Amino acid sequence: MKYLIIPIILIAAIFRFYGLDWDSGFHLHPDERMITMVAGKISFLDLNPHFFAYGSLPLYLLKTTGTFLGIFNPEFAYYAKINLAGRALSTLFDIGTLIVLYFLAKKVFDQKVALLSAFFYGVAVLPIQLSHFYAVDTSLTFFIMLTLFLLVRHLENPKSQNILFVSVSFGLALATKTSAILLAVPIGMTILLKFSPRRIPLILLIPPITLIVFFIFEPFAFLDFKNFWLQTMQQQQMTRDAFTFPYTLQYVDIIPYLYELKNIFLWGLGPALAVLSFAGVILVTFQALAKIKLASQDSTLQGYNIILLSFFWIYLGVTGSFAVGWMRYMLPLYPLLCLFAAFFFNSLITKIKKYLNFNTFLNYTLYAILYTLLLIWPLAFVQIYSEPNTRVQATTWINQNILPGQTLAIEHWDDGLPLLNMQNYRILTLPLYDFDTVQKWSNINQILSQTDYIIIASNRLYTPLQKLTDCENLPAGRCYRETTQYYQKLFDGSLGFSKVAEFSVFPGLGIKNWKLEIDDSSSDESFTVYDHPKVMIFKKNL
Repeated sequence: MKYLIIPIILIAAIFRFYGLDWDSGFHLHPDERMITMVAGKISFLDLNPHFFAYGSLPLYLLKTTGTFLGIFNPEFAYYAKINLAGRALSTLFDIGTLIVLYFLAKKVFDQKVALLSAFFYGVAVLPIQLSHFYAVDTSLTFFIMLTLFLLVRHLENPKSQNILFVSVSFGLALATKTSAILLAVPIGMTILLKFSPRRIPLILLIPPITLIVFFIFEPFAFLDFKNFWLQTMQQQQMTRDAFTFPYTLQYVDIIPYLYELKNIFLWGLGPALAVLSFAGVILVTFQALAKIKLASQDSTLQGYNIILLSFFWIYLGVTGSFAVGWMRYMLPLYPLLCLFAAFFFNSLITKIKKYLNFNTFLNYTLYAILYTLLLIWPLAFVQIYSEPNTRVQATTWINQNILPGQTLAIEHWDDGLPLLNMQNYRILTLPLYDFDTVQKWSNINQILSQTDYIIIASNRLYTPLQKLTDCENLPAGRCYRETTQYYQKLFDGSLGFSKVAEFSVFPGLGIKNWKLEIDDSSSDESFTVYDHPKVMIFKKNL
């Protein structure tokens, strides 16, 4: 049975490597684009990234990998293809997470739960999607899971080398993203579960070793502390106030926790796997609470669960309370959700077998139904990579159907179109995020009077801005009633422009003319805006 992990890894790899160059080399993921530009500026003589929204370790990894691959193809060392090197790294990190999850589940539960956990994670949609981007999410999740696994190992066998490994892994996680500081909770819980005065010298080694590793892989957090602290505080401000940046306005008035759980249920895991996961969380949590007294008396099995649950609940509690709710923020919980789902399903099957005459045929039938339900969502999702990106499609249409010299109006804070031959057109920018003032609309109306085509590259602006119309209860300048009216007139044709082209790709199953599509436009913006946004082109009426 243990060899089943090999096909599971292969299935996960196929889902993650398929369509890796989904944007045809145009660098359409803004965070990835920023990371690749910063990595490109780093040299081995000047390692200061001057950028601390993320940790420095992913930047150094990308630079090193790109430089190495550049030996075989120079384009990988530079902006042209270094993002593909990063995406391959991201995929490998996520497969690494699956492998760590397998061994963790095997140690905490058993072989069957381990295989189910790995399979569930292998077909989970959000990890598949984020493996197609080089940000920090997959590497952060890998180091978090590695740290949790090492904590479980330490609980089983408290040794100095285990403390060393935990500290190194914790330092690497922090150098990937400082939000990994929440690992301090399960680390502290592990110390309490195995506390002994003779282990105090060992415990005291954790902070210095962690700091040394963090310094090695993010040295300029210390050497350029002022810049590091300023950017870190800006990120902290964003998590408290959705009005901090224009691109966070989509999160105004979201319901904390419910918003994240909804996106996990509908999109990140899909309903079938999410039901198992949520039930598993409840089951494992109640079991741990029921036996917490035993755990305090050195029940190793319950200690394992307490370590995992302490991270799960503190991470969900803190991150779920943020004013912003990007789906990727919850990625570190997905391996644990899959683990708890596997435990719940295995427990359910065991109980069913106990009370029913469950023959081999019924057993295989039930598993076949489960696997079919679980595979529908990832198979549907990866179909978006079987077609050119919608912005690439729109670029082709523009170059073929709009004459050179025409004036195109694009929206600020979004990718400009066309991606090729933009120099053939006169490009004007609509500042729609600006406060609704007389000056703003005088400027926009002047732009529109000169415009031949309006191009909307995604829903990044029109979805959130049309929700911000309750002027009495919004901060000064953050009410967009006139902007909402603008979009309404644009979409119904009364602005004087008519839609002449629309490009959209939805997850779905089937072939082009016989395809069952899943409309995911109600998902979190980040789920669609990078790799399959809806693009609309409007032409001025004659």
